Amino acid sequence: MRAFRLLLCLITTFFSTLGQSNDCSKQPGISRVVCLAEAFKATLNKDQLALVQLDYSKGDAKRWSNFPQAFARPSRVGLSLGSLSAEQFSAFKRLMKAVLSEGNLNEGIGELEGALHADTYFGEKTGKTNIFGSNYYVIVFLGKPSTGQLWELMFGGHHFAFANTYDGGKLTGATPSFRGVEPLQPIQAKERSYEPLEDERRTFAEILNSLSDEQKRNAKLSSTVGDVLLGPGKDNEFPAVKSGVRIGALGKEATQKIIKAVGLYVNDLDSATAGGLMKKYLTEIGDTYLSYAGSGTMAQTNDYIRLDGPNLWIEYSAQPSRDFPGTSHPHSVWRDRKTDYGGN
Repeated sequence: MRAFRLLLCLITTFFSTLGQSNDCSKQPGISRVVCLAEAFKATLNKDQLALVQLDYSKGDAKRWSNFPQAFARPSRVGLSLGSLSAEQFSAFKRLMKAVLSEGNLNEGIGELEGALHADTYFGEKTGKTNIFGSNYYVIVFLGKPSTGQLWELMFGGHHFAFANTYDGGKLTGATPSFRGVEPLQPIQAKERSYEPLEDERRTFAEILNSLSDEQKRNAKLSSTVGDVLLGPGKDNEFPAVKSGVRIGALGKEATQKIIKAVGLYVNDLDSATAGGLMKKYLTEIGDTYLSYAGSGTMAQTNDYIRLDGPNLWIEYSAQPSRDFPGTSHPHSVWRDRKTDYGGN
């Protein structure tokens, strides 16, 4: 328990060291990410380095999951946060600052921080700290961080998967990306209140509420959807036929809300990366389809919504909770038909 409290304290001070100067601060773009990745590696001992630095493997890249590490099959590769010293954890934070946005408590770095707090709360509340908690999240580099070669930065744990693939000094893919949280309630930590997926839930509900009755009938799926379709192990299983309504046929109000929802996923990334991706998805928004199932509130069990475009794929699904009876919690995945795993 003491170790969990120590890591919780380290996480809570996530922002306190982000502004500290380092040798990488003046590096531009991906060069800065590479510099910070190497700076993090330089703080590790030989055994830790062997876990965090692997050769690039598509097989290892696919070993992400929304399950706790103890139940993930196959289990994730990488170095656990629970094995890091305070110095090492600070170096990890500086790296994540370079690839995620900041300034919003429930998006970007704030969303990551909230996910870690929520999983620690989950473990302590259920008495399962040997399974759930921020200690069990892992980070790994698949391929040596470089501005010239193929590599991936992968981080994740229960209800969280983040993967950026780089090649030739460019980001070639930011997906698959998975988010979830349990319980779906504000998590209090050191005078802050985190709700990592509440913005997404509320925005999706607002989208459905803005539709006319006819649009709702056309968008609603005929069957119940119990979970996201394209979770771990479901690569390249995109439906051949799109369901629901074409966003280009909806009004301006609904379209703007949908664009806002897409931004809640893409804008978790640093602004330069997010800008390019949003530009691509916005040019395709009219040919993207919206479908849903359930009550439309996105808070009841089996509530579900999907955005399916030429490239973009986003799902949000409300799951029944085993550990908090009578409640639901979200699973959500962002994929890209062409650039999952950097298109490899």
